Amino acid sequence: MRSTVKILALLAFTSLSAQAADGKLVVYTSQAPEIAQQTIEAFKAANPGIEVSWTRNGTTQLMNVLRTEMMSGDVKADVLLVADSINLGALKKEGKLMAYADAPVSNISPNFYDKDKTWFGTKIIATVIGYNTQNAKPVNSWMALTDASNRGQVAVPSPLYSGAALYHLHTAINTPTIGWEFYKKLAANGITPEGGNGPALKAVASGVAKYGIITDADLIRAKKQGSPVDLVYPQEGASFVTEPVAILAGAHNVPAAKAFVDFMLSEKGQQLVAQQGNRPIDKRVAAPEGFAPIDSIKLLTLDSDKAVNDDAQVREKFTEIFGG
Repeated sequence: MRSTVKILALLAFTSLSAQAADGKLVVYTSQAPEIAQQTIEAFKAANPGIEVSWTRNGTTQLMNVLRTEMMSGDVKADVLLVADSINLGALKKEGKLMAYADAPVSNISPNFYDKDKTWFGTKIIATVIGYNTQNAKPVNSWMALTDASNRGQVAVPSPLYSGAALYHLHTAINTPTIGWEFYKKLAANGITPEGGNGPALKAVASGVAKYGIITDADLIRAKKQGSPVDLVYPQEGASFVTEPVAILAGAHNVPAAKAFVDFMLSEKGQQLVAQQGNRPIDKRVAAPEGFAPIDSIKLLTLDSDKAVNDDAQVREKFTEIFGG
């Protein structure tokens, strides 16, 4: 009798896992609109039975929408694909993310996904110094941006909007050679952080700003397209985000949500990451031309759990410094 029950259970599991995912999937993402469109279209091509509805905004704005939905008991999203793991870490702490124990992570370093498998990095995006090649010289230190000669000439995304900027803030203040002093000096030098990486890149490319604190992938893509920009990985080190994907607890369509995670972590999904001009997280897939070898970059690590616990007071202090 017991063996019969086991066989029936196994058959039921096999039947369930063998079913192709279908139905509707709702994705909230902070990817740039054109990148998000490519990601969704590629996923749909690999999973034609799934109808995808997606919304994009800055990570903080998406979190605000999600929080509002949670308060009203009407969460629409199944999957999050956002810039950083701090916001996802907060959701995990509250039990709002679903663990996906069988996610395909064999070709990804454990440094790039949650140990409890509630979120999974999809790429490596470093925050670096961007500069306009026509009116600025390259500098190799974050602190050089605070020089009096650069007053009002540094484009800085706001961590109150951008997930990458939030991660950079937490990383910088916990790096002794940068610290809160860096942000205090930026504020004293007439710098006002605002928006995300897109506007910061436009400011540098147009010459409105000489320098910018911008993600490497954005700068490399712009440079390839002919913008007068270049980048430096600072000597103190560069923070990095992994644009993690996560399934929300209570997702309306779990099989489709898992299929989305599977696609993002698959070799095909990682090849798409490279085609989009980003550094893949899968060691089997090469980074696009223009990216420095990963072992030549000093990447600054961050204790995500500490960042989650400190986040409210860090945001408050940042707002105090810049008078927001």
